[in-house]
Amino acid sequence: MKEEIAALLHALDTKYTAHPWHGINIGEKYPETVQSFIEIIPSDVIKYEVDKPSGYIMVDRPQKFSNNMPCMYGFIPQTYCDTEVAAFCEEKTGKTGIVGDHDPLDICVLSERQVDRGGIIAEARVIGGFRMIDGGEADDKIIAILKGDQAYSAMNDISEMPQMVIDRVKHFFLTYKDMNGTSKNVEITHVYGKDEALEVIKRSHKDYLNKFGNAQSKLEDALVNLLSVKS
Repeated sequence: MKEEIAALLHALDTKYTAHPWHGINIGEKYPETVQSFIEIIPSDVIKYEVDKPSGYIMVDRPQKFSNNMPCMYGFIPQTYCDTEVAAFCEEKTGKTGIVGDHDPLDICVLSERQVDRGGIIAEARVIGGFRMIDGGEADDKIIAILKGDQAYSAMNDISEMPQMVIDRVKHFFLTYKDMNGTSKNVEITHVYGKDEALEVIKRSHKDYLNKFGNAQSKLEDALVNLLSVKS
C-alpha cells in the first residue's frame, strides 16, 4: 500500500503544477526562511494576484497612480490571516474588533538585483514587518531579504536596513490607494522586528491549518481510501 501511494504521489507531482497557495511548501527552515510566491515586481503597472480557485495569475486592476511597488511582492504559501493573526494585532495595538483579511500572508522581498518577471518562487529570509490595518482587517506585510542577496545578506533585522529603503516600501502601502496618502482606511501602526515577524508567520500558518488542514495528509488519506475501495 505504501509503495502504491508513493507512486501515485510521485505521478501527481511530476504531471501537475502545484497550486501556489496550497501546493508549495512554506519552507524547510520556516519561519526564519520561507518560500514566497511573487505576484508583482517593481516594473509592473498592473496589480496582479493569484486567482485562489485556479492558482493562475490574474489581472486585478491597473495601478491607480504613478508609484510602483518598490520590491518583489507576493505571499507566503500555506498561510492564512484569520483569528490567530487578528488576535496578535489586537494584542499589539490595543485595538478591538480586528479581523483577519482571509488572504495568505503578504511578503515584500528586498534585493539589490532587478527581477524581470513575476509568477516565481523566491526563497527569502525574514527580517521584520509592517503591522498594517486596512478597513479594520489585519493585513500584515512581512519584510524579507532574497536569499543570497549580495547587498543585504548580512542584515538580520529590519532595524539594520537603510531607513530610506523601509520608508519607500512603507510609503507605497500608505499611498497606493490614495494619491494624497491620507486614507483613513489604511494605517501602519508599527514597523516591527524579526521576532514579531516570526510570530505573525507562525500564527498565519496555524490559521491556515485550522482552515484548510494539511493538504499532503489529506491527499494521502484520499489515496488510501481509493486504494482500499479498489482492493
